[in-house]
Amino acid sequence: MIIYKTMQGHYVEDAGQYYRLEGPFWDALIMRDDLQEYLSDVIRKSQPIGDELPYAMEAPIENQEVWAAGVTYYRSRSARIEESKDAGGGDFYDRVYSADRPELFFKATPHRVAGPNSKVRIRRDATWSVPEPELALVVNPRGKIVGYTVGNDMSSRDIEGANPLYLPQAKVYDKSCALGPGILITQGPLPLSTQISLEILRGSKQEFSAAVTLADMKRDPTTLVEYLFRDNSFPRGCFLLTGTGIVPPDTFTLHSKDEIRITIAPIGTLVNEVE
Repeated sequence: MIIYKTMQGHYVEDAGQYYRLEGPFWDALIMRDDLQEYLSDVIRKSQPIGDELPYAMEAPIENQEVWAAGVTYYRSRSARIEESKDAGGGDFYDRVYSADRPELFFKATPHRVAGPNSKVRIRRDATWSVPEPELALVVNPRGKIVGYTVGNDMSSRDIEGANPLYLPQAKVYDKSCALGPGILITQGPLPLSTQISLEILRGSKQEFSAAVTLADMKRDPTTLVEYLFRDNSFPRGCFLLTGTGIVPPDTFTLHSKDEIRITIAPIGTLVNEVE
């Protein structure tokens, strides 16, 4: 099942059919421990409205914070070491990749998050910007993973590479994060064979494409959540981006009007244009 947020209401899709959710507000919905059971009950008691979502999708977030984990894939580790070696910070990334404690950082408040088919931004003072396609965990206030969505952790590699202490400026700014298209509600973790793919189009030309599977992720999602919730509370739940295993070559940077397409098959494709 996948739940969607629109300006006109909330919907659940199951087996190719859509059902309107007449119940709680978005925050109350994703805070439930029994979310899958609740949605199954709604579907059982309702008539489908059809096989197409009737309204444009919004980012599936209301009052949640977005956090992120870094250096959870070997490719991310090597890219961070390379970009920061002149600043003397390369060793930090090697050490955090091997450490028990993960790198966790704040990413976005809801107003900084772009939804499906809306625009993301690159910083005006950056010269080397990339998208980072990631699996995003949807976590309720009690630290339970209740769903999954697609995340884009927009990053200014030149700013972060100049000094690791510049990480917040490289990562946190308006429309530096995208989430969507909806939230996959499923029991248990996604299989390690789940693929995350990235395609970047410039005009009609494919500028870059790559794919990775969850099997390449060093960190376990439940462990990331456990560390995030240590001495930290999220009254309305939160989103946790789990890191990227796809980094374009050093010669690549995003341009205005580029189209970013991130696909995680069980969830769907998150499409955003660069402003």
